[in-house]
Formats: sequence, structure tokens, C-alpha cells
Amino acid sequence: MGWLLAAGAGFATGILSGFGVGGGTLLLVYMTAVAGLDQHLAQGINLLYFLPAGLCALPAHVKNGYIETHALLPAIGAGLACAAAAAWVATGMDTDLLRKWFGGFLILVGLWELFKKEKADR
Repeated sequence: MGWLLAAGAGFATGILSGFGVGGGTLLLVYMTAVAGLDQHLAQGINLLYFLPAGLCALPAHVKNGYIETHALLPAIGAGLACAAAAAWVATGMDTDLLRKWFGGFLILVGLWELFKKEKADR
């Protein structure tokens, strides 16, 4: 029965990822809060989850013109470098501290989304 809940969480977060909602972040919350996985393990699984989810969403974003081709290489390079540095730092951190920082990050992002002013489409 536990696999059914995990499959449902994967299904729901996969759909949300396709819409660009941040399904991987929600999957991370599920894995730590519901499934009881260690924060480090959950983040590693989340990184692996992102690869096929991102590849599935990429054709739609290209088709709709949401890819800034001139920014691809700098963004990829900076993302890889920062991900490697952050992973290195996270492996040395206490799991409880990492979990608290992640929770604070989620609260800040939620508040930002709740109170940001929408820019008029030009």
C-alpha cells in the first residue's frame, strides 16, 4: 500500500513539474515529511527526478518560445558550478540545520509569490 502513495506523489508532482509549478520541491517535502527520508537522500533523489521531468517539459517550452538561447550556456555553466558547490557544502552540514534552511527557503519563496506584484505584459 505504501507504494501506491509514493506513486501518487510521483504522479502529482510530475504533472505539476510539467506546468512549471515546482513539483520537485513538493516531492522533496513529501519524501522528508511523509516518507521519512533523510534530507540528504531526498535531495539526491530530487536531483535525479528533475532530469527526466525537465527533459519531458523542454519540447513544450521550446515550442512556445520560452527558451532564451543566448542565455543557455551561461545559465547551464553557472547552474552546474553552483550545484556542485552547494552539494559539497550540504554534505558537511547537519541534517537538522539543512532541513531548517530548506523550510525557511520555502517560506520565503511562498511569501514572495504571495505578495509580489504582477508586471503588465508588454
